[in-house]
Amino acid sequence: MTAPPTPSADPDVSPAGVAAAALLEGLVRAGVADLVLSPGSRSQGLALAAAAFARAGRLALHVRIDERVAGFTALGLAVESGRPVAVVCTSGTAVANLHPAVLEAHHAGVPLIVLTADRPAELRGIGANQTTVQPGIFGELVRADWDVAAPLGDPGEADDARELGALAVRASAEGPVHLNLAYREPLSGHVRVPHDLATGAVPERPAVESPVVVDLHPDDATVVIAGHGAGPRAEALAVALGAPLVAEVSSGARYGRHAVVAYRDVLRGPHGDAVGRAIVLGHPTLSREVPQLLERGDVEFIVVRTPGVEDYNPGRRARVVDDVRVVGAPDPAVVRRWVGGWVSMSRAVLESQAPDDPAPDLTLAVPDDRGVRAAFAKAELAVLRAPIDRRMLARALWASTWPHDRLVLAASRLIRVADALVPGKAIRVHANRGLAGIDGTVSTATGIALAAARGERSGTTRVLIGDLALLHDAGALLVPLPEGLRLHVVVGNDGGGTIFDELEVAATAHPDDFATVMRTPHRADLAALAAAGGWAYRRATTRAELDDALTAPEPLLLVEVPLEP
Repeated sequence: MTAPPTPSADPDVSPAGVAAAALLEGLVRAGVADLVLSPGSRSQGLALAAAAFARAGRLALHVRIDERVAGFTALGLAVESGRPVAVVCTSGTAVANLHPAVLEAHHAGVPLIVLTADRPAELRGIGANQTTVQPGIFGELVRADWDVAAPLGDPGEADDARELGALAVRASAEGPVHLNLAYREPLSGHVRVPHDLATGAVPERPAVESPVVVDLHPDDATVVIAGHGAGPRAEALAVALGAPLVAEVSSGARYGRHAVVAYRDVLRGPHGDAVGRAIVLGHPTLSREVPQLLERGDVEFIVVRTPGVEDYNPGRRARVVDDVRVVGAPDPAVVRRWVGGWVSMSRAVLESQAPDDPAPDLTLAVPDDRGVRAAFAKAELAVLRAPIDRRMLARALWASTWPHDRLVLAASRLIRVADALVPGKAIRVHANRGLAGIDGTVSTATGIALAAARGERSGTTRVLIGDLALLHDAGALLVPLPEGLRLHVVVGNDGGGTIFDELEVAATAHPDDFATVMRTPHRADLAALAAAGGWAYRRATTRAELDDALTAPEPLLLVEVPLEP
């Protein structure tokens, strides 16, 4: 075996610690403002440097017990802030626990900088403790992957580390990057915080070389589809084209006069049949009707590419472009007929659905007739005592959220309920729809809340989540959070994975087998879980109790809403 290189002779200097601090300095100067870490021995140089930088006010440090929670917390911080966020872990299985968050970051194009500590070359491949094959562990999920040799204390190493930090920030513009960092003992030493250290501006995303731009004329057969993360440009495009807007609930474009709420029903009818061209922005994931439309041979299918994200292309027949340029203005008469038809049909569908919370007639509240007033009071009381179902729950969360708030929707049955009925509203809605996994939702929401709290007017971050998604991320509730942070987790508890009831398997599988392996029922005590993490707890079974919980003063609150399966 080859002897390890000889490090610096100065016993008071740790080449590992110096290189770790220099790397973090490079990250901060290039625009990193947040770092999330889980504890570990091999990563101590990075951890102690981060702590020193945080103590000096140069970096926001967030410590989490386990790496999966850490990874998704970093993801939430990056999604809300728009800045790259670093996440640090030690060697071994710790690295693998970051994989779910890296997967989501890859498919959603989130700037995540993964810093994994590792053993030096001489300890690899010999069965050394807590040592595995970390270089390349994330495969094609990362935009760049560096395996950095253990520093020796040689001249220029610190400068190289600073430059590597800046390079990593630039590479993360379109998704996650990985720096696998080998360190030898001594693993840490004195940390010097540069007096001029300040968070730099995030580099602008590189311009697309030779962008593909398509010129389109408004017509009466185009529909704009806004999937997750499409953003305001989808709404602007629909207006410019005079087209109806199919905007999913987490698209960031579900507002305006062109938005079609009940789009599933409309797409299944004559209006859907009349579509001749569909333009997609973002990543649609919440219906079967959208991909069915896009796979039709008589529909021109255009996808506006999202940098860093895999092109959405069901049927593999899309024309993929970088932008759309609208030529001319739509004819108002055509807009009234085409868009108005979609919006009117959507409104009719929603009105035909039985209301779950009918409001009393307000004109009866103030007449002279005592009997009429009593009837109004009785009707009002009936509304407040009405039991909660999924539709009422989704509507209530949506109605309670304002532009200074944040709404996080878990990958559960409830996001589809919300997508089918909540009206247009320009609010910030987040969801992990890159891979639509149930893991990491509360952790992601925590990161979102932490980033949103820095705004000039920060409100409450509310999470609408199913019971299984909550239990999957229960560790996120067990982390101390900053005083004053407002995070409310609203759990629709139907005792298991009832989302599978809507699949064909529910009608073909043996009922007992289906319940065991698909529904996965549980008996978790959510009140006890909230208490274990120091969260306030409320249970809401009626409209009145739900309204009260959604305006509760507690900063950290878990609201359990029992639902029928």
